[in-house]
Amino acid sequence: MDASERENRRTLEDAFDELKKSEVRFRTIIDTIPIIAWCTLPDGSGEFCNKRWHDYTGLSSEAALGWGWETVIHPEDLGQVRNRLLADLASGQPSEVEGRLRRFDGEYRWFLFRYEPLRDETGNIVNWYGTNTDIEDLKCAELKLRQDEQEFRTITDAISQYIVVLAPYGNILYVNRVALEQTGLTIEDVREEGSFSLPFHPDDIDRVTTERREGLLHDAPFELEMRVLLKGGQYRWHLMQYNPLKDEQGRTVRWYVTGTDIDGRKKAEERLKSENLALREEIDRFSMFGEIVSSSEPMRRVLGQVEKVAQSDSTVLILGETGTGKELIARALHRLSSRSGKAFIQVNCAAIPQSLIASELFGHERGAFTGAVQRRLGKFEAADGGTLFLDEVGDLPMETQIALLRVLQEREFERIGSNHPISIDIRLIAATNRNLPAAVAAGVFREDLFYRLNVFPIAIPPLRERTEDIPVLAEYFIGRYAKKAGKNIRHISKRTLEQFKAYSWPGNIRELQNVVERAIILSETDTLFFDESWLKREPAPSSKSRDGLLALAEREAEMIEAALVECHGRVSGPSGAAVKLGIPRQTLESKIRSLGISKYGQKGQISK
Repeated sequence: MDASERENRRTLEDAFDELKKSEVRFRTIIDTIPIIAWCTLPDGSGEFCNKRWHDYTGLSSEAALGWGWETVIHPEDLGQVRNRLLADLASGQPSEVEGRLRRFDGEYRWFLFRYEPLRDETGNIVNWYGTNTDIEDLKCAELKLRQDEQEFRTITDAISQYIVVLAPYGNILYVNRVALEQTGLTIEDVREEGSFSLPFHPDDIDRVTTERREGLLHDAPFELEMRVLLKGGQYRWHLMQYNPLKDEQGRTVRWYVTGTDIDGRKKAEERLKSENLALREEIDRFSMFGEIVSSSEPMRRVLGQVEKVAQSDSTVLILGETGTGKELIARALHRLSSRSGKAFIQVNCAAIPQSLIASELFGHERGAFTGAVQRRLGKFEAADGGTLFLDEVGDLPMETQIALLRVLQEREFERIGSNHPISIDIRLIAATNRNLPAAVAAGVFREDLFYRLNVFPIAIPPLRERTEDIPVLAEYFIGRYAKKAGKNIRHISKRTLEQFKAYSWPGNIRELQNVVERAIILSETDTLFFDESWLKREPAPSSKSRDGLLALAEREAEMIEAALVECHGRVSGPSGAAVKLGIPRQTLESKIRSLGISKYGQKGQISK
């Protein structure tokens, strides 16, 4: 060996010694650091483990070489750890895997194994270096959290209310089973961005979105009311209550939301609102009189009918001239019925434009027609459970008569603009001053509706057919209006009462009421002042027309007398003269008095 070769050999030996010293220093450093560390060959077989690794596992250096390290991995985790490690080694990318590592005393604890490749100058992997970090406490906390979460889901799925969990800014994290089943949505549906309003009524979305955004910003409990679409296609009102969950620093980390069905309450509120509105309208509207005032036999018969039919749910048709007190009889029927604790809703069919009567009765949805800016409950819905009084029912247009007939037959209706039927439970009372049979004959009133309404007719006699009630009514109105006017009216003259009783009162009780009120306003003493010019008088007929009227009256008297003779003086009943002549009993009795005819058919004298 020449000098040159010996020099090269010494250089190589020095370098090798230096490398060994460097390796020793490196191993010393690795053994000193307070962490479990290890090194494998590119194929994953163990090459070196630091002292802390051996101390922890109790495995010797010889036993850990090659694939001996696998003996300290929990058997249940070994397959996953090995497969993940080999996959990562093949990819050449840094990675990590979790597994349980056996301690020297036999106890297993969870560790996070992190590893990175060491490459040479050409980029080839020469070793893999890794560290183990104890994550036992973290895994236990995660397990407890999962158990708590599972318990939370089990509990919330058993609750009949909606339960929703939100991230701090409103993203949906969880929805319980009841909410998903009732709405027909999936958890994937509700987790999509902006999907929280999917089941809400279109009319509620803008309001709810704004109120929800403001509520989430203030980190304080708040609540919202909205209609939720159920999978059956119907909307129901729900109360959504938001409560924040905060960390130790007071920051909101979750929102817990509960949803409660309040549809029944909302509908009751809407009905109450409608009833209150109707009540306010009723209070504001000038009532004809506050109670039934009568001592006459005709009215005693009417009140007997009222008492008999009040407790049933039969439809009642009240007949009578304007001002006879049809509304008062309707209220008496309601007050004496089992529905007296519920609403009494009145509709004057003659006072509502024909284009609006259907909406007034049945209600409408928002957008059903021009001007329908929001949903409105109709009078039928407002009267649910109570009594609906249709005054002047003879003025209903034909298309509304058809709809009313359907309600009476099927006990359900639809709001305008809706195709969802609404069932109702009402007692219907109708009234009219028209001759409905004549209207049926003229084709302006449906015959089938007339029979539906005419289940129990009550005819109220006009004031001229119960003149004995006039003094009682006059006294009642004097007491009522004198108190209101701050006056002390104690007397009404005999002449005034005679004039009242002699007058025909075409406006009936309402006309008498107005006359008494005017008299009280003008009275300056304790005696009622009255001017007979206030009473309506027919213009005096000419001599020619007077002769014609007398002839007509005589002919009418002859017909009545003949009918009375044939009926043996009987006026009412199936075999009475009223039926034979085809006129109401009250009308016949009025004509008998005015024409001076005896009920036994004896001819009286007709004043010329």
